[in-house]
Amino acid sequence: MKHIVLCGDSIFDNASYVDGGPDVAEQLRTSLDPGDKVTLLAVDGSISSQVETQLIDLPSDATHLIVSTGGNDVLHNAALLEQKTATIASAMAVLMAAKGAFAPEHAGAVQLAKRLDLPVAFCTIYDANMGPLITTALSIFNDAITRHVHEAGVDLIDLRLICPEIGDYANPIEPSVQGGEKIAAALSRYAKAVTQRSERTRVFV
Repeated sequence: MKHIVLCGDSIFDNASYVDGGPDVAEQLRTSLDPGDKVTLLAVDGSISSQVETQLIDLPSDATHLIVSTGGNDVLHNAALLEQKTATIASAMAVLMAAKGAFAPEHAGAVQLAKRLDLPVAFCTIYDANMGPLITTALSIFNDAITRHVHEAGVDLIDLRLICPEIGDYANPIEPSVQGGEKIAAALSRYAKAVTQRSERTRVFV
């Protein structure tokens, strides 16, 4: 029997955004085998440093941990990302400053989860429905995420490839029922394919 635990932010805790439709956790439950369980520890609005608090409630019988975090860290830097700069070099310096604030918090969450004796996967930040400028900036944050994941040897679920359509979003940043169904299917594929930890990162879409 599988017991999948979802930590992080509103990518998983999206019930408030689907107008009474099924959220990601419920969609995941329906895609699993009878007897499998899903526990939602993710909290809408959470940032990477709050994953540690969520893991305090990790069930003792958990078989898989999946974490989606980082999107809200980027939103906290939204004002910084909107600064006007005179040169491309100065714009890159602004982005690198934002990444520098984000990277230690996310790396800490990855290292904490790595210590657990079960398969662990972290998600990239999907491109969302926020336009090309934000999408370009997100690539810098996703570079940090993928580096942390590969360094730790935990698994990666690439949401950028899973939710590429406008209909996947209920608003500029939250998954819709359609997007949630795609995310849940990817999480289900991961849980069914992975039964034990690996020392090397495996990538799932």
